[in-house]
Amino acid sequence: MDLFEYQGKQYFSRFDIPVSPGGVADTVEEALRVAARVGFPVVVKAQVKVGGRGKAGGVKLAATEDEVRTHAGAILGLDIKGHVVKRLWVEHASDIEKEYYASFTLDRPNKVHLGMLSAQGGVEIEVVAEENPDAIAMLQIDPLVGLDVATARRWVAEAGLDEAARAQAAELLVKLYTCYVEGDCDLAEVNPLILTPDGRVHALDAKVTLDENAAFRHPEWEEYRATETEDPREKMAKEKGLNYIGLDGTVGIIANGAGLAMSTLDVVNQVGGSAANFLDIGGGANADVMAAALEVINTDPKVKSIFVNIFGGITRVDEVAKGVVEALSRVTISAPIVLRLDGTNAVEGRAILEAHLNDRLLTEPTMLDAARRAVAFANQ
Repeated sequence: MDLFEYQGKQYFSRFDIPVSPGGVADTVEEALRVAARVGFPVVVKAQVKVGGRGKAGGVKLAATEDEVRTHAGAILGLDIKGHVVKRLWVEHASDIEKEYYASFTLDRPNKVHLGMLSAQGGVEIEVVAEENPDAIAMLQIDPLVGLDVATARRWVAEAGLDEAARAQAAELLVKLYTCYVEGDCDLAEVNPLILTPDGRVHALDAKVTLDENAAFRHPEWEEYRATETEDPREKMAKEKGLNYIGLDGTVGIIANGAGLAMSTLDVVNQVGGSAANFLDIGGGANADVMAAALEVINTDPKVKSIFVNIFGGITRVDEVAKGVVEALSRVTISAPIVLRLDGTNAVEGRAILEAHLNDRLLTEPTMLDAARRAVAFANQ
């Protein structure tokens, strides 16, 4: 569960992580009241779960009430990469001496927590990693040991943070780690972490992703669910019990098994197409699951073709074929379907489909052939 910036800062505050004083506003008048309370100058910030707010005009400095009124009115309702701004965070503007980057997440292959720290903050960490990977100091943390101040001090020195920031930064990093662990986060990120001209270190931004598997420990998270802007495709898929992630391409993908689904996305990309989704129907998918998967993909207006890639192990191909036929009887599928079916009961499955094949429902013998056909349909 991704939090808005203001929610992330409120979450940080629970763990005594210093942030800029500010408040939430849903209207221009509320923005004016918050600005008067926290003191000018202020920064008016769009609250959307997407990057690039500043470039899109969603972050503005205001030194007067008139400027707050102008900027708040312009930002509310602004469309930023498909996300319409409905809420603002208005905070006291901070003077910045230096900007840093800090985050904690999980290093799954090594089964440890991973801290990332850089003296180059204020830009996307992916850019830093690509242009100057040595500028990121990595710290692997044993979950049974944790992070203490002494280790954090060595870490900030290794990262090259300014001497004036090191002591406060080390203490803040320990608090951020506590937030990450005790707050059950998948990600706790500060970019930028700033040093002010008068020598204070605090979090100027907050990016927090909560681990939904830990929701049973956090009844207070319900307040965050009320503000979620869930992709309607993902919401529908979740209601049907499907493992679905929406993407921006034009080829709908259905496969059985996460590995095969990812390989299918790669093959579609390899032949010049783009995937509209990741959808894994699992190892024991039956006709109902297959029908539900097609119904979900059919609701996406960007989908121009559907590629069903099934290799039957636990999954029986004849059950998948029944699901395709069932889905076609339930709804009018708007995009042509290309199927590659192999494995357990593949012959029986192809026989079930035989009577239904036409110029919008086709089978191909290999994954590559099917990908090429699906991409060709999508490009028409």
